[in-house]
Amino acid sequence: MTATVKTRRYDATRRQDQAKQRQRAILDAAQALFFEHGYAATTVAGIAAAASVSPETVYKTFGGKAGLVRALRDRALLGVGSVPAERRSDDLRDLSDPREVVRGWARLATEVAPRVVPLLLLVRDASIVDATIRELSDELDAERRRRMRANAQALARAGHLRAGISLTSATDVMFAVSSPEMYDLLVVRGSWSLRRYASFVESTITNALL
Repeated sequence: MTATVKTRRYDATRRQDQAKQRQRAILDAAQALFFEHGYAATTVAGIAAAASVSPETVYKTFGGKAGLVRALRDRALLGVGSVPAERRSDDLRDLSDPREVVRGWARLATEVAPRVVPLLLLVRDASIVDATIRELSDELDAERRRRMRANAQALARAGHLRAGISLTSATDVMFAVSSPEMYDLLVVRGSWSLRRYASFVESTITNALL
């Protein structure tokens, strides 16, 4: 009986590993095809073929192209290392020095932006001509704004916001500074280094809000 239990545990672990490998293969294929052909021109069937799975598997796992974009965005937001970047960002809110908080956020922006911005710009560009994709673009923007509002609330609770700066204004500033458009203008088009970009994020938030 003991051997049977071990076999079942092994089989379950192997199935889980295989499922994770399929998910990674699907996401890798989707990202490559999205960037090569664009969001609208990429099909679930094409993604499935590139990942060596059936279209049904893609739909079952991710629910279609919009779900794939969300999953790719979530993967990009993990950043580097074993602790997700968003969790590290949340932990920074507990620091007593607001400048250290903002400096940490700026540093994390250079870690995450190169991974997530190309995907967000892809969806934004596709949304210009496709109303269904515009809903996805608006959804991703709304989620980013909610996160910036949570950061602004953390600064406000700790008494770090300068007098006269409202929660809405603080949210707007961080939403703009963290936008994919800002990164695109400065780093992609302007050829700024990531260090210079981090300095810009830090100084802009510090001077505008603290």
